Amino acid sequence: MLGGVCAGLGRQCDMDPVIFRIGLAVLSATGGLGLLFYGFAWLFVAYDDEDENEVRKLLTGRVDGQALTAVLFALVGCGVFLSMLSNGGVISFAAILALLLAGAGYWSRQRGALDPDPLAAQAAADAPPEAQAPPVPASFPSWWRDPIVKDGTYVGGTGYLWGPGDARDRDIAATLDPAQGDYGKDIRAREPKARGPRWIGGWVFLLALLAGALGTGSTWDDHALGTSLQAGLAGALIVLGLGIAISAFLGRTGAGSIFLAVITAGLLAGSAALPKDISTHWVRTDWTPTAMADVQSAYDLGTGVGTLDLTRLDLPKGRTVTTNAEVGMGRLEVVVPRDATVNLTIDVGVGDIQLPGDDKKDVDVAPDKHRQLTLKPTGDTKNGGTLDLTLQVGVGQAEVTRAAS
Repeated sequence: MLGGVCAGLGRQCDMDPVIFRIGLAVLSATGGLGLLFYGFAWLFVAYDDEDENEVRKLLTGRVDGQALTAVLFALVGCGVFLSMLSNGGVISFAAILALLLAGAGYWSRQRGALDPDPLAAQAAADAPPEAQAPPVPASFPSWWRDPIVKDGTYVGGTGYLWGPGDARDRDIAATLDPAQGDYGKDIRAREPKARGPRWIGGWVFLLALLAGALGTGSTWDDHALGTSLQAGLAGALIVLGLGIAISAFLGRTGAGSIFLAVITAGLLAGSAALPKDISTHWVRTDWTPTAMADVQSAYDLGTGVGTLDLTRLDLPKGRTVTTNAEVGMGRLEVVVPRDATVNLTIDVGVGDIQLPGDDKKDVDVAPDKHRQLTLKPTGDTKNGGTLDLTLQVGVGQAEVTRAAS
């Protein structure tokens, strides 16, 4: 509904433009092919009442908002499409959907163009012209024809509401007074009234909210956060899709429903990328082993704050303790002894890493953070044992601190 591309496709293919709008919206969200096509079609296909397209206007120096918007669509579509080239599933889906849209448009256009019967066409060509009735004389002469009266005056109205001033006054009088002619009611053709906004979009939005809340609420307690969000967003997307499909047949689809469907599809894709170990409950957990035998091979927390305190361990010289601590979303804090050598391997999906000596206020949030280092014993303490720690945080912060003296 921005540049008239889908309306032009619907007119050429004898189809509802809503079908093309929904298809291009889906192609825009899954691979950027819809934005790419819309932008280039907007640039290279001229309007019905214009001879020049937007590209030619740009080349002649006439730059306006429509041309810039079309260029923006094409650039964004190219960027998204190039970023998705490595994803074969998305590209395959976009290609199949594009072929289906093209095939539907071609079939609809061919369906409307029936092959003429050659015998009937020949018979119509050989038939003599039909006799036509003589023209009905007008009630009043028209100002654009030669006047009937020699002095150029007009008797009565001309049947038009536009023209010379002296004729226009009589035309208005004739229109208002049916006794002066029966042509007043047909002077102007009535334009069809445009459909106003309907209430179906609001009901679809409310039902989508209800479906999302029910889907998320039913899986909130016994499933991971990503799974719970996927259930709710999938339910909302199904309701939006059904609403768009129904309103497409009724001719009442609004841009708001399509926009919400695209946003919901994007949120659903984002929830699918969440780590599977992120739970729906925020928990604070402390792990404080007091002996080497109490150290577990792995410490795991879904969502919350996990603190692994290893300061109570008595690590003899030459002994090595290995463990792994993981938090799906939240904060992981590890406190190590002063007299231990610590080999650290830290991975944070999205977040920050804090090490001994770093400024607490210096928080640098970034994706895919990885650190691998060794912390030597501090002070003049004896060299104790060695700790091999592997720390993993999906979303949040990983912090390693030394025990106080």
